[in-house]
Amino acid sequence: MRDYEGSIAFLGIWGWYQVKVIFFLCTLSFPAGYNILSVIFLLAIPPHQCYIPAHSNLSQDWIQASIPIQVRTSGRSSCSRYEMHMMQNLSALGIKPNLAQIHNDSEFGASAGVMLSNLKQEECKDGWIYSTEHYKLTVVTEFNLVCDNKWKQPMSSLIYFLGSLCGCFLSGQISDRFGRKPVLFSSIFILSVFNIALSFAQSWAVFNVLFFMVGMGQVSICIVLLVLGSELLVDVPRVLFSSLALSFFYSAGMVAFPGTAYIVRNWRYLSVLMALPGLACFPLWWLVPESSRWLVSKGRFKEAELLLRFAALENGVEFPSDLFRSAKVRASDLILVQRVSGYLGLLRNTTTRSITLVVWFLWFSLNVSYFGLSFNMTTLYGNPFLNYALLSLMDIPAHLVSWFSAKYFPRRVSFIVFSLLGALLKVLLLPSEYHNITLTLVLIGKFGVLASEGILHLLTGELSPTVIRNTMLSSAALFSRVGSSITPYILQLAVFYEFLPWLTVTSFGKTLPDTIDQMQVIKK
Repeated sequence: MRDYEGSIAFLGIWGWYQVKVIFFLCTLSFPAGYNILSVIFLLAIPPHQCYIPAHSNLSQDWIQASIPIQVRTSGRSSCSRYEMHMMQNLSALGIKPNLAQIHNDSEFGASAGVMLSNLKQEECKDGWIYSTEHYKLTVVTEFNLVCDNKWKQPMSSLIYFLGSLCGCFLSGQISDRFGRKPVLFSSIFILSVFNIALSFAQSWAVFNVLFFMVGMGQVSICIVLLVLGSELLVDVPRVLFSSLALSFFYSAGMVAFPGTAYIVRNWRYLSVLMALPGLACFPLWWLVPESSRWLVSKGRFKEAELLLRFAALENGVEFPSDLFRSAKVRASDLILVQRVSGYLGLLRNTTTRSITLVVWFLWFSLNVSYFGLSFNMTTLYGNPFLNYALLSLMDIPAHLVSWFSAKYFPRRVSFIVFSLLGALLKVLLLPSEYHNITLTLVLIGKFGVLASEGILHLLTGELSPTVIRNTMLSSAALFSRVGSSITPYILQLAVFYEFLPWLTVTSFGKTLPDTIDQMQVIKK
């Protein structure tokens, strides 16, 4: 199999085959990027307060004073109002409220009226009224996932990422057994169909079931694409694909999504539109090849030869007649494949265990940072659609720098430098009034996280042999989804201290190996 790895150099570094593979695979990443952080807009929480019914028989003054002012934020309460029965009695008696606290004006302090601080409060018994400045309808506003039910909003985010986690777990093993291409297009199908079904959800529980399936399909696309491209390409095209081209199309999907969400501010219509990029990708089934490396690892030499002959024809080169003569899989290799199959198999061998544990930790920590920054963008000052668009645009220069570093500098050094950049800028915390500077630091921090993530994706594929590459990447993605799953709950720490979520979040160009024996060994 080692001879096979080197022998496909007959295709050349560049040719029509390599260009076609890069373009088609990158196009398939657009639906995944388009959907990755849809949770931000589907589950957005607009400003809200208790609804005061029009038939409440309150005077205008009492309607104006009906919502308590919170001392800590100087804003109106989102989850309580003054007791309706008491306000109605006082209004009927002609007694006015003292509006000094409402208007923050000393002139009202001397006026007669009931001191609002002496009145009892009650929950929002008649529901809530939501701001429509940025969103017309979200899952939160339709199912009232606020106040006593506010735990349901991060729970829905968790369920989405648990679906991603499940997708990582299943797609890796299925892909290593049945092939990259069937799993790739099955994942696109799942993403598209369940996005459409999502728009018909009539309850929070049904929404969560469907949202779980959306998350499962979304992440499986990314993992299989990364593996397939790494196995179809070699040398410069592989580095270009893994660290730049794939990420560029993925980021293009992320940039396009906030524009769609800005135009379509109803979550039901938005979920239907989220399915369209995936549906548009199905014709590519006839244009995307299966991994010839995977076919060889399964002993399917005739199919692999047919694919490579076609690639040679497209590149205008002669196919070597003895290509597979020395590529026959040894019995010992097949036994080793069986021994390391599955996620637990990654930990049985000393070499694979050392690399696997390091990779798992790095993917986990980077995704806590990435999704922490992404989710918190909507809480920053300004338009949430513009903030998210800026955050997505930062992906493009980050991946350009990541590709340049991967091409000219050692992987490990580049990864460490970018990771430190992302971590250090998140601890430069500023008071909330410095809006523009805070936004700039957050964007630069995400730049560092993304650049280091691009290096990590490439490095993980290079450290893993063909027989377990998809299992390694999918298991790493599984740990990344564990990190993203806990992020919504990390952001809840802002209740105790404004900057606590930020503090918590901070807390090779070589030949690909095909067998376990060819893996690099991490020295103690």
